[in-house]
Amino acid sequence: MPFFIARLLARLTLLTSWLTPVIVVAFVFFTSWPLMTLAEPDGSELVQPANYWWYFVVTASTVGYGDFYPETAAGHAVGAYVIVGGIAALTTVFTKLASVLEKAKGQRMQGSVTVDESGHTVLLGYTPGRTERIVAELLADDGGSNSELVLCAWDEVGTHPMPGEAVTFVRGDLTDAAVLRRAGVHRARTVLVDVRDDNEALAVTLAVDHVTTDAHVVVTLRDLERSSLLGYVSGNIQPVQWHATRMITEEIQSPGIGEVYAELMTHGGANTYSMTLPETVSPLTVEQCRTALGSRYNATLLAARDGENLHVNPESDTKLQPGSVLYYIAAEPLTPDQLERTLRV
Repeated sequence: MPFFIARLLARLTLLTSWLTPVIVVAFVFFTSWPLMTLAEPDGSELVQPANYWWYFVVTASTVGYGDFYPETAAGHAVGAYVIVGGIAALTTVFTKLASVLEKAKGQRMQGSVTVDESGHTVLLGYTPGRTERIVAELLADDGGSNSELVLCAWDEVGTHPMPGEAVTFVRGDLTDAAVLRRAGVHRARTVLVDVRDDNEALAVTLAVDHVTTDAHVVVTLRDLERSSLLGYVSGNIQPVQWHATRMITEEIQSPGIGEVYAELMTHGGANTYSMTLPETVSPLTVEQCRTALGSRYNATLLAARDGENLHVNPESDTKLQPGSVLYYIAAEPLTPDQLERTLRV
């Protein structure tokens, strides 16, 4: 029994080889031509070298133009032999194609592919639901047409978690340089380290820094106090608060924006404040408020709320009534008296 199984497997291997249809076609051609010569009458145009190859091609492919055809019963039998041989050859071609496509699909789903892209974005780590949101935001902001997204996850993620998205899947040990290279980390534009805990994040970041020194590396941390440890790895690493997924995608797309947010949320730097327009001032445009705040106190107007309408980065000609709320960045908050003196027209 083992002998017959081995022979069967050997035949199946041959069936899925690209050489098989070539062998079949060559065998049928070089056996059918002499047989057709014997079957057809002397002087038949069909068996002439300039004609038979054409007859063989159109017959084996089952197209059958009918410009050349056998005239005898024996010739018809040889023609049937050519048709059967052609069908057998086409069957082996389709079998091989199906095998190649199935193998490629299996590699894509199981994360065993090697990424050949460059200038792409690599997401290291997978958290159900969370990673999908990050990917959706990146694809939405880029219109789905920017650099390729590659998701590299631990072995515990058995198959591609997002097969319907334009994301390439790689699976393996995220601290293994070989796995990171399969994901194209060494040629990536941006790398996001978004793993299971801060200790793991530090370990993976160290491995990433060993593979690439050019990519912009974004690392999510639960405890931003540990971000100082990243300075021992490289100065080209930007820590971001783990729960702020929108800030993560903004940092990926606009390197450095996370540092700006961190500065705004740090006591002692430029902070964000709000102030209500006094009832004693006349209605003002956003441009008038910007100019007055900027020239007098080096403050930057971010947004304004007029009634129930919130205007973020409002148009310069937007009219603001007394009682509207201004949101601005400044070194320190303005007092109501300062604001009234500054804005009074």
